[in-house]
Amino acid sequence: MTDPQTPQMIDAAIALGSNLGDSLAILEAALITLDEHADITLVSRSKWYKTRPIGPPQPDYLNGCALLQTTLEPLPLLEQLLEIERRFGRVRGERWGPRSLDLDVLLYADRRVDTDRLQIPHPRMRERAFVLVPLAEIAPDWVEPVSGLTIEALCGALDATGVKLLVAD
Repeated sequence: MTDPQTPQMIDAAIALGSNLGDSLAILEAALITLDEHADITLVSRSKWYKTRPIGPPQPDYLNGCALLQTTLEPLPLLEQLLEIERRFGRVRGERWGPRSLDLDVLLYADRRVDTDRLQIPHPRMRERAFVLVPLAEIAPDWVEPVSGLTIEALCGALDATGVKLLVAD
């Protein structure tokens, strides 16, 4: 029997990206910061992928995904991600512009959220190989609740030629 006073851990998936500064170090430190949060546990993480940017001319990105367990509801989880972005120097400028750190909530169990501040599942994840390739690596069987398809099936439907596994120098 579960204790009603103990918050339930919920599975969540996030995307991570960076193309300013030492992106690899920033992404690794962001994962550590997430895992150190009292209400967040890092369960799994993908490898890092080098990807072409969307938007204005800018450097290539490093992207990856992570699976978390959290007691935070979706909006407080988003707030924590935004705070971590700020700690790592994220400045919001032009849409789809370069950034030191980008953290997005992709999935939160099988829930759907549609507010002015947050949409879950992430509204563009099904179109983005740079999200689906790393997510399929760690959560191939997770069913995306809008399409009813697994992450692996969604990933297989996209052209992923611009998503390259980062090979350490």
